Amino acid sequence: MSEFKQLSIPSKVEICEVAPRDGFQAETEWIPTETKLSIIRELANTGVKSMEITSFVHPKAIPQLKDAEEVVRKSQDLTGIKFRALVPNVKGAERAIDAGIIKLKLMLSATDAHSLSNANSTSEEAQNKLEPIIEVAAKRGVKVGGSISVAFGCPYEGDVPLSRLAAILDRYTKMGIDEVSLADTTGMANPVQVYNLLGQLKDQFPAMTFSMHLHNTRGMALANAVAALQQGVIHFDSSVAGLGGCPYAPGASGNIATEDLVHSFHEMGIETGINLNSMINVAKGVKEKMGHDGGSYMLQAGPSSELHIKPASQEKLG
Repeated sequence: MSEFKQLSIPSKVEICEVAPRDGFQAETEWIPTETKLSIIRELANTGVKSMEITSFVHPKAIPQLKDAEEVVRKSQDLTGIKFRALVPNVKGAERAIDAGIIKLKLMLSATDAHSLSNANSTSEEAQNKLEPIIEVAAKRGVKVGGSISVAFGCPYEGDVPLSRLAAILDRYTKMGIDEVSLADTTGMANPVQVYNLLGQLKDQFPAMTFSMHLHNTRGMALANAVAALQQGVIHFDSSVAGLGGCPYAPGASGNIATEDLVHSFHEMGIETGINLNSMINVAKGVKEKMGHDGGSYMLQAGPSSELHIKPASQEKLG
């Protein structure tokens, strides 16, 4: 008889809460700064240790985040959280650093079509513009992480060749970037694709730390997260109440809900450091404040540990 082999996955992960950036930017109605700050503080009390707090883009591009400086400045007392901010250019990087951000996340699309829609430049042109940001960050002692949007499929161009991703990662490596977020921006990925692609990229770039930014557009985000776990990925982005979506990608719905991801990981015996019940309560409050959620199983059904009273006719069965 052959020896039974258990599924090999990490025992601990780090989840970065991205609702204050990715979630809020998708909201058309203005969210008062104090409401944003209140949600950020509530999230901080759940045990979250990493948060993408805002984006320093031009206010005309994303009016919802025009209060970026104030949000960062008034969150500086939350010292137990690693804050990062998305920046599109040097000016955005300087604004972020001046406000107190000590980690920047770069914007880059895998395809030209998405890049032209998102950044008004081809992917290569956009990557060329990242070098000055990295130089500014180095001078100011600020860490920089890379990203690749539509890494698993583009709503305009379809499949993204491995060679395309490898070329981008090679350039990132030469820029001194050692961690990159792979984003399934419109939920086009599947678990086999995620597992195989990560395996190939890890072989080609063994020194690179990969994180996953998964959208649940087609209900595949959790399955894709498990596939990433099997490749040893331990860094994941998620958004409370499933808020989010890219304004420049058709059909882009919210990120995988943080409460759903935490519940799933805990059920698999994976430590997150996040209190699930607290996160669910925050999600309920966020849904009430926003008037909707972006798709959350925990808000719909609750955790699987939450048992119900037995029907009267079943009580004798024990």
